Formats: sequence, C-alpha cells, structure tokens
Amino acid sequence: MPKLKLTKTNIDRVRKPGRGTTLYWDTETRGFGLRVTASGAASFVVQGTIAGEGKELRITIGTYGAWSVDDARRRAEECKHQFEDGINPLAAKRADAAMKVSLGETLEAYVTRPGKLKASTAAEYRRHVDQVFTGWKDKPIVSITRDMVLERHRELVENGLEGKRAAPASANAAMVTLRILINFASRQYRRADGSPLVLHNPVDVLKDHWAPLGSRTDRYIDRRKIGEVWNKLHEAREIPKNKDALAGIDLTIFALLTGARRDEMTTLTWDRVNIDDDDPSNCWWHLDDRKRGDPIWLPLSSQAVALLKSRMPKPKESEDDPEPSPYVFPSWSKTGHITDASAPMELVGKVAGKHLSLHDMRRTYTNIAMRECLIEKFRTDLLTGHKPAQEDVTARNYLDLARLDWLQPDVQKVGNWIEQQAAIAAGANVVSLAQRA
Repeated sequence: MPKLKLTKTNIDRVRKPGRGTTLYWDTETRGFGLRVTASGAASFVVQGTIAGEGKELRITIGTYGAWSVDDARRRAEECKHQFEDGINPLAAKRADAAMKVSLGETLEAYVTRPGKLKASTAAEYRRHVDQVFTGWKDKPIVSITRDMVLERHRELVENGLEGKRAAPASANAAMVTLRILINFASRQYRRADGSPLVLHNPVDVLKDHWAPLGSRTDRYIDRRKIGEVWNKLHEAREIPKNKDALAGIDLTIFALLTGARRDEMTTLTWDRVNIDDDDPSNCWWHLDDRKRGDPIWLPLSSQAVALLKSRMPKPKESEDDPEPSPYVFPSWSKTGHITDASAPMELVGKVAGKHLSLHDMRRTYTNIAMRECLIEKFRTDLLTGHKPAQEDVTARNYLDLARLDWLQPDVQKVGNWIEQQAAIAAGANVVSLAQRA
C-alpha cells in the first residue's frame, strides 16, 4: 500500500476518481491512513492491534473535510493508546453511549419491539414512566440508585401519586415496571469491559420493603349498598358536567353489569357490539384483544342493552357533520376514549363507605353472581373472562368457550337482582335507565 505524508495539499492531490479504493498510510504517524474510493471520497482511518487479543482492527475516524488532518491525527493517537491498553475503541464508544441511555429511551426500546406487548400493556408501562417517574425519565438509567427507589416507593405507598391517599398496590406495580425496564437495559447494553450495563438492579432493594396489600376479596360493594349505589349513579347520570363525565358514569354502570376489566370496556368500539331487539340471546359484546386468552363474545343483560342504546351515536345528517366516535365510551382525550372513571368511583366509594377502584366493580359483580344469584362458579368464571381449570378436560377441549350466548339468562339474573335492590333502596320506586336522544 502506498505511503503519503498526510497533509491537506497531498490529500487534495490524490483525492481524485479512480478505478478502485486506495489506502494511503501516513509517513509520520504509524497506523494512521487515508482511504480514497473510486468516486474520490476520502476518509481517515486508524489501524492497530488490541493488546492481549492479538486482533488487528481498522477503524474509520471520519470523512476528510468533516475532519481536519490534525484532528484526525490526534484521534488516531487516542485510538492507538486504547489499543495498547487492550481497549477496543468501537466497544468503548458503544459503552459510552450506553452509559447515557435514559429511562425514557429504555422504555421506548422495550415497548416498541414488534409483537412483544399488547397495546394496553405498553400503555401501562408508559403511564408509569410518564407519571410516576417523571423526574427520572430523561436521566441515565445507570443513575437510578437504591436510595432513590426506596424514597419514591415510600412516597407512593404513604401518599399515592397525587398525595391524597395511600396507594400501596400502585406503588408496587410501578416498581415492577421499573424493575422490568432496568433488567431489559442490563441485557441490551454493555459497559466498556463487556459487563452488563446495570450490575445490580436497584429495585431489588425492595425485596424487604414491598408494601403489604392484605386481602382484596373484601373490596366490593356490600349487598345492602348495591341499590343505593345504582340509584346514585343514575341520579348523577341525569346531570353530568359534560360528555366525558357521562361516559365515566356509564362506564361504571357497565362495569357493575358485566364485571369486565377496565381496558376491555374503555376501548370497546361499536363494531364489537350487537343488539337484537327480538332475541336477547343475540345481544352481545365482543372482546378481541384480551389480557388473557382468546377472543370471546359475552352476553348482555337487558339493563346493559338499555345503557348501550342510550349511548349510540346519532347518524350523520350531512356530509359536513363530523364522523361519530367509534368508541362506546368516547372522550376528548388523545386516546379518543376515556381511560378511567375516578369521579364516579368516588361517588360509589362514598355510598359504599370504602375506597373502591373500577376493578372492584368486577369483584362486586362476582359476589353478586355467586352469592346472591347463586350462579355456579364455572359460569361466573366464563362470564368474567376466566378459562376453566386445567384439569377440566371436557370444558377446555370440547366446549365452545368463545360464544357465550347460552349464559345470557345468568347475566340477566345479575341485572334483575341489581334493579330489585335499587327498588328496595328507593322504596319500590325504581330509578329506570333513561333513554337519551
């Protein structure tokens, strides 16, 4: 390979289109060179052997023009010192970049892997990082310490996200997300010596500090309060502050009538709802992106049908009219649908005499079905989206577990029992579900 004293004048002279790529080695700095392609493009390179490995490595420093000869020569000397120290400059560069990877960047890398996470799971991880770890999002993930984890966890356990009430379950859930993301970063990124980016996950410090949750089976509306809750929700339904508020109230009522999971309801679209005025067994709603299991078609009680009818969007009267929302419980938010029902659940909590979440309506539904309506556990499991036990070979292998229209009489029992309790609470004056124009 030709040698050349690398100066601007000499480089301009040889940097001309030719037949192939030519590598010129500098006559002053050993291992420092210039690569000129057939098109005349020139780049500085450095070549050397990594001590202890016996491996020769050639590294591109940068293009001529973007790098001056003097700057490229200095960079070549730095790389040669790293070679002598047994360091691969390319690995060191990657490691330096890895040390700067933030929690937010790790989140994006984790949730955007094709086909790995459901949209609802990814949304939950984003919510934790955006709301619980807002101040950490742009910090290098390696800067998160055990003390930071302990302090943030304690804050959430004692005061919750908004500082209003203790939230031990939410605190634990957020830290589980953080642990998952740090473990992911540890597997994907490496330090200069090849070791994992995070040697010890700081969330492990919570092994002796996870917040005790106690039993959740008592987190439901007492049977003696069901009627009053139903009536209060319908009273609130008559005077909502706005459309989003009405959607939240209706979501809460729908949860009581179906026992569904929050995300299953909030993302429900009209194309997955069927109402047949002549055949109650043909009234159903379809879940195609479930937390667990395959798609299913769940039956609707007459009370749930009345609720859904009242929410049906008006058809467009002209081309200028806006397109109706595809969501059953729409919102002005970015998602296009409501994501929770905190205000209605506060009302429910006041009547029930205990703090309850939307998920606790699912527990309430289960208690009504099994304890008050005497619906057997197998049927209740199916209605709440649970698969039969593993040992139930007949059900798991021969029974259609997707189309559950045959359970419509059971959901009707639940709806009727709730209305009966409402009548008792109102002194036999039932608060009926008003049809909205």
